[in-house]
Amino acid sequence: MQENDVIVVTGAAGFIGSYLVGYLNKMGLNKLILVDDFSVEKKWQNLDNKTLLQKIERTHFFEWQRSNPGIINAVFHLGARTDTTEMDYAIHKELNLDYSKDMWDLCVRENIPLVYASSAATYGNGEFGYTDSAELVSKLQPLNPYGVSKNEFDLWALQQTKTPPFWAGLKFFNVYGPNEYHKARMASVIFHAFNQINTSDTVKLFRSHVPEYKDGEQMRDFIYVKDVVSICCWLMQNKPESGLYNTGTGTARSFNDLVTAIFNALHLPVNIAYVDTPIDIRDKYQYFTEANMKKLIDAGYPYPFSTIEEGIKDYVAHYLSTGSYY
Repeated sequence: MQENDVIVVTGAAGFIGSYLVGYLNKMGLNKLILVDDFSVEKKWQNLDNKTLLQKIERTHFFEWQRSNPGIINAVFHLGARTDTTEMDYAIHKELNLDYSKDMWDLCVRENIPLVYASSAATYGNGEFGYTDSAELVSKLQPLNPYGVSKNEFDLWALQQTKTPPFWAGLKFFNVYGPNEYHKARMASVIFHAFNQINTSDTVKLFRSHVPEYKDGEQMRDFIYVKDVVSICCWLMQNKPESGLYNTGTGTARSFNDLVTAIFNALHLPVNIAYVDTPIDIRDKYQYFTEANMKKLIDAGYPYPFSTIEEGIKDYVAHYLSTGSYY
């Protein structure tokens, strides 16, 4: 990516998208076309003090592009319906599958490299492991419509004979960090735990409902948003082999570890209470995720991933504790 490149970021007012916009600005990349549903006011402050060329409503983007052909140099397609509790597949199909197909076709037609957001939700219960292999995609059994829509697009992309000059589908694991304040129930455990500590000095975690795991010992691969956007930009800049790439740390940690790191960052004693997992997500709850990061590392990605202690310390000290959630 060069200084004068025109770069499209979809989902630009959302959590990861807005952090990516700021990251691109710090790289000296300011000719940004930001695409999102800008009617959602609660996300607007994510774009405060960002430098850009233009904001375009999601529903108008393809019409705008047809009137402005040949000017886009790169696309980060991070926009999606990410609510894992939304059970209406039609919504996910429209926003996560059909819109992504249109974006792919645009990038093929205009010869534009594409980095897009997939999800670790595609792995379901992890029956087949967490390896970002193309051969695995058709076997995966996601637990909710969101995961299904993301896996359907991955599968479709892998079947295409006409492709962008470079493309990467990033299977985001559990991302946390600044700019997630608007996500309500879908915000990270770190965000919710910090607010719970402020009001009650206690953090509530889901009780285990399977014998293999003790309460709070459910394990996830938690990745700091700074590492996520670093991966996004490295892939776009270096363009290794096209395909799917896990975006995690490669190390699963328990929710107990996670919350302990928050209390430690605040210099407070650990105080955890366990509550039943809500019925509407209990049978779709992942007890273990851990990204196999060999593919990205073998491709040459050179940077270490933040541990949860490092990431949480930065998030708490520089954002949550200062009241600057974005």
